Formats: sequence, C-alpha cells, structure tokens
Amino acid sequence: MAILNYRSPYLREILFENKMKNYDGTLVRIELPNILPEIFQVILRYIYGGKISLKNYDILYLIKILIAANELSIKELVIYIQLFLIHNRANWLEQNFYLIYQTIFENDSFLELQNYCNNLMSKNPNKIFESLDFPSIPEKIFISIIQNDNLQMNVVQIWENVLKWGLAQNPELSSDPSSYSKDDFNNLRNTLEQCIPFIRFYDLTSKEFSDNILPYRKIIPEELYMDLLKSFLNLHPDSKLNNISKSQEINPSQHNINKSIEIFNHVPFNRSNKRRVRRNRQVFLMTFMILSRSLFYVF
Repeated sequence: MAILNYRSPYLREILFENKMKNYDGTLVRIELPNILPEIFQVILRYIYGGKISLKNYDILYLIKILIAANELSIKELVIYIQLFLIHNRANWLEQNFYLIYQTIFENDSFLELQNYCNNLMSKNPNKIFESLDFPSIPEKIFISIIQNDNLQMNVVQIWENVLKWGLAQNPELSSDPSSYSKDDFNNLRNTLEQCIPFIRFYDLTSKEFSDNILPYRKIIPEELYMDLLKSFLNLHPDSKLNNISKSQEINPSQHNINKSIEIFNHVPFNRSNKRRVRRNRQVFLMTFMILSRSLFYVF
C-alpha cells in the first residue's frame, strides 16, 4: 500500500478516502472502471518494479497504457511513453495522426505528443489531410486542426480540405457544385456550418475569392457573403483585403458600381417580395462585377 500511495496521486487519494472512512482490515477495494485489468497489471508491475519494456507491446496497447497512466496521475510514465512513441514509432504516428490527435486533444498531460502533432502540421500538412482516416475525423477535432496557427497551408488549401471533409460527410454529393440542387447546398451548408467561421476569407485575393468561393456561395452565411462581396469589389484581383488600409477611399470604379446598384434597384418590381428581390439584385450585380474584373485582369 505504501508504494501505491507514493507512486500514484490518484491511488493515494482513494486510499486516503478509505482510511478516513475507518474501514477495518488491511484490504481496500479500488474500482477503476475505465482501465482494463490487463492494462492495470502492466502499470502495477511498473509501480512496484520501476521498469517497463515498451517494445513488448503494440502501439494501440501502448496508447491504452498511456491513457491509464494519465488517469492514475503517474506523470513520469506518461512522459516516457510519449517520448517512446515519438522516437520509435514516428511512421505509425504519421499514418494514424487523427487517432493520436483525438487522444491528446485538449489534454495538457500529453504536451510531448501535442508538440509533435503541431510540428507535423507545420512541416507536412498534406500528410494530415491525405491520410486514409481523414473522412472520419469528428467535427470538433477537424475544427481544432483548421484553426491551428501552426497549420502551414494557405486559405485556398484549407478551404479545399474543408470542402473535402464536408463532401466526405455527404457521399451522395458530387464534387461539382454546378450540379447541386437547393437541398444539396443546404446539406453541405449544415455540415460545414461550424467550420466556416474559421476560414480566413479576408486573406484571399479577389481572384481567389471568385475562383474558389463563389461556386459555393450558397453555403456561406448571407451577411458574411455580402460583406466579402463589398470588400473584394474594391480590390485588384491579386491584392488582399488585409493589405488594404481600412481608411482607403473608395475608387472611381467602386463608385460606378455603387451607382449601378442604385439605378438597378429602381427598376420596378413586385412589392410583396421587395426586400428579397432587392437583395438578390445586389448580390447578383456585385458577384457579376467581381467575376468581370477578375476576367479583365486575366486577359
């Protein structure tokens, strides 16, 4: 009992609680519902012997030992297993990135593996998104990856992988948005609703926006889409919004566009759907102007 009390803060707390309850005898019943008996035996041998040969176990078994050691608050074993995996099972970690990432996600006890995963995202992001288990990543894990500052991918690449993940969740959808029905767009929009806010659309050029975002405009929240349209209209196709001062005065071409919208909105229409029609006209005209300007600079 003294060794258990010394090596594991978790077990120490349980033993202390049992002592305070004044149980008779020397036997103490300890229940560990999250730890398999065979896993606990491995850890128990480590607690009493101070040694463990990790080479004797396959990686999935090692992960179970790692999780159990963490639950028992055996910090030195948690660190030791992480370093063993990083230095001796690197290829497997890369091939099963999402399994590892999901295990260590939001758990500061696994800092070594967290740093390893962050470095992998920084140096080889394509390996992450090209892995076989990419389509099955839980939404929460996927969002944590695309919003990670260490992810060395531009906005277009991130957007393409977001679409790839969204389509994987809706296998009935084609990769060609021009063939989508209203229901298809609704399904994709609902799937990516929590991912969209983490796309840095304002880091795009207007040409990148027209080439990559406009085909999927129906899955972008209307308010965000309108704001992006208005912003990109004032840019050269190869310029980014973040490179333009917010105090920049509107240019002559933007003035003409705004004037055109004003004239366009004075065309007669049915009062019953006044607001919707006006909104649609503005979106149509602004989208058309972005596409036209992009084509103009290309040619």
